[in-house]
Amino acid sequence: MIHSFIFSDGRLVGQDLELEALRLVRADKGLLLWVNLENPTEEEIKSILENVFQFHPLAIEDCIAPTSLPKVEDYEEYLFLVSHGVDYSRTEKFNTTELSVFLGKEYVVTFHRQPLRSIQAVRERCAKNIGGIRSADRLAHLILDLLTDNYKPVVDELRGEIEEIEETVLAKSAGDLTPALLQLKSEISHLRQIVRPQRDVINRLAHGESKIIRPTSLPYFRDVRDNLIRIEETAAGFADQLLISFDLYLNKSAFEANEGIKVLTALTAITLPAVVIGTWYGMNFEHMPELDSPYGYYGCIAATAVLTVLMWRWCKRRKFI
Repeated sequence: MIHSFIFSDGRLVGQDLELEALRLVRADKGLLLWVNLENPTEEEIKSILENVFQFHPLAIEDCIAPTSLPKVEDYEEYLFLVSHGVDYSRTEKFNTTELSVFLGKEYVVTFHRQPLRSIQAVRERCAKNIGGIRSADRLAHLILDLLTDNYKPVVDELRGEIEEIEETVLAKSAGDLTPALLQLKSEISHLRQIVRPQRDVINRLAHGESKIIRPTSLPYFRDVRDNLIRIEETAAGFADQLLISFDLYLNKSAFEANEGIKVLTALTAITLPAVVIGTWYGMNFEHMPELDSPYGYYGCIAATAVLTVLMWRWCKRRKFI
């Protein structure tokens, strides 16, 4: 699916043009063009990336092939960068959606396979002619800024999950939290792996390494970089919190296991006198003096009872029960 927007002096003057019209707009130096490719067909990819804009084959190849790491390449006449947006569902891990951006002096081309909330938000702004899009680098900044803002719900969800894990760990009956802890650890690690290189990509744009980014736009890209740094630091804090929760859970599990062992030890100790006396007099030897005593039976009962009470008091004093 192809969406296109044409701006002149910050005003929207055209939308969703045909391919021939896009070629004419592309040749007009006074217009700003944004073309968004959402899950395009092979024919649409070829017509836009190869025919209309004539991007480098390596850039097109990097655009089409999925990659797990953000990157930026300078092709003199345009910048090619790969970033990742995130989506989150409480029923599964959050997913990342790759966004490829071709940024030229008077055009922006975006490419993504899955829907992105940031792209949808920018499209709605453009359709309503809100904000006055006057330059390609500011349009690219708006896309990347909204892409970064969409990390915040993910961070909030992870914060909520960590707090829930902490409350569960401190509860009396925590159950088996190992799968939840490992899944949350994987999600935090995934977030950090995406945010760190994306921060480096935006940092290169913010330092003015490319002539495509105007000096007046550099502070805006630095603001996006700072937001990514805060997200990365927050994710690092989450990792530390999760590690503390995991240690707490292991210590609590070990404590509960020790409590169980104490109870079993106490039961064994309390029943020990009865077991010993019963086993001793159950050997059935013919000549055992105690067996001839008329009070032997009652003596065994008394000895068993007294020793059992003594063992119970000893276990109570040692806090086994």
